[in-house]
Amino acid sequence: MSSPGSSFVQIKHEDLLFYENCGGGSFGSVYRALWISQDKEVAVKKLLKIDKEAEILSVLSHKNIIQFYGAVLEPPNYGIVTEYASGGSLYDYISSEQSEEMDMEQIMTWAIQIAKGMHYLHAEAPVKVIHRDLKSRNGNMILCPICDFGASKFLSHTTHMTVVGTFPWMAPEVIQSLPVSETCDTYSYGVVLWEMLTREVPFKGFEGLQVAWLVVEKQERLTIPTSCPASFAELMRKCWQADPKERPQFKQVLLTLESMANDSRLPDQCNSFLHNKDQWRCEIESTLERLRKLERELYSKEKELEERERRLKLWEERLMERSNMTPSPTSLLMDRSNISPVRMSHKIPLKLDAFGELFHHFVFSSFDQFFTPMSIGSSGSFFRSHSQDSNSASLSSVLPWNLCQYNFNSITTKCKHHRKQSQ
Repeated sequence: MSSPGSSFVQIKHEDLLFYENCGGGSFGSVYRALWISQDKEVAVKKLLKIDKEAEILSVLSHKNIIQFYGAVLEPPNYGIVTEYASGGSLYDYISSEQSEEMDMEQIMTWAIQIAKGMHYLHAEAPVKVIHRDLKSRNGNMILCPICDFGASKFLSHTTHMTVVGTFPWMAPEVIQSLPVSETCDTYSYGVVLWEMLTREVPFKGFEGLQVAWLVVEKQERLTIPTSCPASFAELMRKCWQADPKERPQFKQVLLTLESMANDSRLPDQCNSFLHNKDQWRCEIESTLERLRKLERELYSKEKELEERERRLKLWEERLMERSNMTPSPTSLLMDRSNISPVRMSHKIPLKLDAFGELFHHFVFSSFDQFFTPMSIGSSGSFFRSHSQDSNSASLSSVLPWNLCQYNFNSITTKCKHHRKQSQ
């Protein structure tokens, strides 16, 4: 890779007059500014350092990709200078009251423009680029140029990615930091299409990691209302396939959109859907409530497991303390029900089966001493809980073996002594 500044125009920091903050992009804040020497209104993304984004933008040229002008390389004033999208982001428009006037023609126009920009990145650019952070905030409402390439990577077959982007728009493999291909952008495109059709925030009210858990572990996807036109619904479902290989490339997406644009019945179906939001919005709310309930149940289970773990740890500490105590020889030879000091004082001979019985009583009387049952929530005794949690739970794993071996030898010696006395 060439050194920074070798493949693009270097702009002096003093040649920029900064205005208001327009928001934050990936890894930096974006400002509206005036490029003084060119008398041009621009957007400047301030960065801590110039990384790959400037080099990626410097090789791209497409009407649906934000135009790159140059970069500021004067430390600590690093920045990327691009065209200024005066119309605001697609997200801002969707969230405004103006979006209620949207019709199918406008949605199809934006859908096609975004798809063309992404097809260029994947198939027509000098180098293939995975955007990885495609979302409505990165699209302008007029010509829908795609911007903010802070999370982008040059594509070399399949590439291993770190977790970047915004969770509701991220494909499952990106969330899991697995190797990805360009179809991770197809997944994000399906979310943007859903935003335009529903004018809703994806997974509204959920934190990023909650969304990640729902998408990856529970295979949840955004709710497509039942009255959504079938062609749009089918396209979104294809974009959200769990297997990246099952998702369409953007060339296929463009062919699908072209076919939809030629469907004479679709405009009426789509406009009817858009203007009757009150009739289907409850479906989205119902799904969100179900997911919130699922998340609450998970949180409750996590708390129960934490409490159980805390109690088990407390019992483990107590058992470790008790294991350091040495029982008296008398208690080791007594059985609480069958063997008593009286029998021993009368020197009753112990046969082999009696010895086995004595050892049996020793083990379980000692076991009871160490493992007195204690109620732990609904889990029963400690020993039962321990057995359920471990496939290898055995007496040797919970009773100190040196203590067991010591007492076994002690009992053997006393049994031999009594046999000699009885002969």
